[in-house]
Amino acid sequence: MSSIGGQNAEGSARSAHPSANSEALNKLLFSAIRQAVVEFDAVAGIAYLLEDDGEWLSAAVIGGTPPAVFNMPERMPLHGPRASALACRTGRTAVIGEPGVRPDDVGAVRAPYAVVAVPLADPDHRYGALAVSRIPWRDGVLGEDQRQRFRQMGADLTRELAALAAGGTSIRPGRQPLIFPVFKPRSPLTEPATRWGLPDVPGSAGLSWIYQVLKLADELNSVVTPHGVVEAARSRMMGTLGAQSLVVTVVADGRLWVVGHSGPASKVVRQLHGSSAVSNRATPVADVLRGSDPYFFPRRADLLTAYPDAQDDGNRAWAHLPMRASGHPVGVCSLGWAEHRLFGAEAQAVMMMADSLGQALERVLLSEGEHALAKSLQRRLLPRALSDLPEVVTTARYLPAPSGSSGGDWYDVVALPSGGIGLVIGDVEGHSIESHSIESSVVMGQMRSAVLAYVSEGHSPEAVLTRASTMLTQLESELLTTCCVVYLNAADGTAEVALAGHPAPLIRGPDGGVETLDTLIGVPLGVPSPVPYRAFEATLSAGSCTPTASARHTGPTWSPVQAEYWPPPAGRGPTTAWRTLRTVSRPWCPPPPERRDDVALLFALCAGTGPQPRADRMEIQRHDLHGVKAAREFVRDCLKSWELEALTDDLELMASEVVTNALTHADSYVELRLRLYPDRIRLEVRDTDVTPPLPSSLSACEEENAQAEHGRGLIIVDALGEWGSSPSGRGKVVWCEIAVPQRSPDGG
Repeated sequence: MSSIGGQNAEGSARSAHPSANSEALNKLLFSAIRQAVVEFDAVAGIAYLLEDDGEWLSAAVIGGTPPAVFNMPERMPLHGPRASALACRTGRTAVIGEPGVRPDDVGAVRAPYAVVAVPLADPDHRYGALAVSRIPWRDGVLGEDQRQRFRQMGADLTRELAALAAGGTSIRPGRQPLIFPVFKPRSPLTEPATRWGLPDVPGSAGLSWIYQVLKLADELNSVVTPHGVVEAARSRMMGTLGAQSLVVTVVADGRLWVVGHSGPASKVVRQLHGSSAVSNRATPVADVLRGSDPYFFPRRADLLTAYPDAQDDGNRAWAHLPMRASGHPVGVCSLGWAEHRLFGAEAQAVMMMADSLGQALERVLLSEGEHALAKSLQRRLLPRALSDLPEVVTTARYLPAPSGSSGGDWYDVVALPSGGIGLVIGDVEGHSIESHSIESSVVMGQMRSAVLAYVSEGHSPEAVLTRASTMLTQLESELLTTCCVVYLNAADGTAEVALAGHPAPLIRGPDGGVETLDTLIGVPLGVPSPVPYRAFEATLSAGSCTPTASARHTGPTWSPVQAEYWPPPAGRGPTTAWRTLRTVSRPWCPPPPERRDDVALLFALCAGTGPQPRADRMEIQRHDLHGVKAAREFVRDCLKSWELEALTDDLELMASEVVTNALTHADSYVELRLRLYPDRIRLEVRDTDVTPPLPSSLSACEEENAQAEHGRGLIIVDALGEWGSSPSGRGKVVWCEIAVPQRSPDGG
């Protein structure tokens, strides 16, 4: 059987002929089908025509009553077993389904209809076949006289088709069959139409059946869980057919599993759930699953005749319907009635459309399996524990999507080589219908490893994003990735932030209010852009909360990653941080009915103390030796504004030596930063040379002295204050510190 509006599994697209189905051809086929349906009391008549390749038959015109017209195969191979194919191929009348199965018979029923087909062929041409579909147990079988009459109708139609062909008309099927109704009064033997339309209006009951089937298909298109499939079956099949019990069973790993049931069916559920689907023990469900036909039992006596060990579950009639998808069994939908049941042809036809349940179940079960695998993979790819750092308390929360796709969010907390903490959060976008959750998780694992490596090497936030974007492009993935990198200095409360298509981090103030950091957001990773990523630096005031990173959310653009900076009260630690996390996460983690995507939240509580430093920065272009003079002026101006002119000579000399070394040996631009703390001033000089500085006093020979950074320069720096160096991505940072004279309480 083909599903409503669907494509028969036996073929692909119909052939399309530019001049097929001319008006004359349509009128001729319409007249012949209408005459056959009325004369032979059929529920449907079909004219099949050969396609261009001569290997397939396609329905050109279908006429009759619903639901029969929707159950007719639309396309079939010429060498297949169906009646129309047999008639066209052999040139003889073909009959399948007669004398038919009466509703009180026990066992499998192939279909409620029988099909009689005659060839449309002459000695010179083979055009197709003409078929009628009937209900033999209700209307009787066709006698030999009627079959002879039908053969004569086929011969007459063949001569008229030959005449059209001689006149230039192409006898080929169109792009889709033409459908027309042939309504007849209801037969007194048909199932009573208590709930089905108006009994006195021809066609009303059949259209009412099809209305329920279409509604079932519409509901199944939107379900995402097995429970949703069962609910659709309960509403549109159990309720529609007046059944009191419903059991939906699937097969997996050679066993039967009940995915849902309704009504008094507990005994059946206990018997079925977990039972073998391949054992020799015969049960209706197992037998239907092993075959391809439905089983109808109008009376309990019929059930006991076939299955003497069947338990009494309170039902007096059963219908077991196979659910199939892509040609293989998925499970069985079982319906039970409290009273004996007459299974009319219309009811049987509708119930045999249970394949739509199988297709929906296969889809949601596959989606659930992928979702579970993606969740497991996602959790394994996320860090098992965040870095244990004394100056920062961190915690994180990951919430997988309630249903559907999941995977793609990640976060990390990294100790930076130069000191401070790196906070990273990202999201692989596009893990929905178009892309699988597993693919998102795999890309996430690759991007997390890359970003973690770049941060650990000491690259600046903008350099981390640039390198990660290049790597994602080389992976040739169709998925995009957003990312936020934050370098947090817990000692001075400063943060460097760079964004790649990610929502901006948040600042949580002492009053509990949350504000978004005003910073430039670059394009997502993997997207070519002439504009480079830029880092933004923020300095936090005492008692405020700091910026951090975020995860994507389907609602308003929030940033569910936050680092908090304030002098913590006594006893504040991981427990307090987690409690705060649960509080601040509520705006970004809506209840499951509203949330469709997974969400990650990273929170860092920084134990900074005292007033925050003043800071300033400048850049010197590559090989610009005049930049040394500019560096001295920069230091002089900063110290003057900070009222620390007494330190000018020492700090200018330190800056002059370190900047000169960087310009001479690094072959890169130089970045100079000056930070004022309550007890010290820190000078930082960043370049792109990975070679650490080597004071000449540590050299053992003149050859090594030649490689030392500008001879005795660092000896001077060492004499004036503390200094050191640390890796920074492709280069290094050389820092120098000198103490700030402490002022007396009276300001002297």
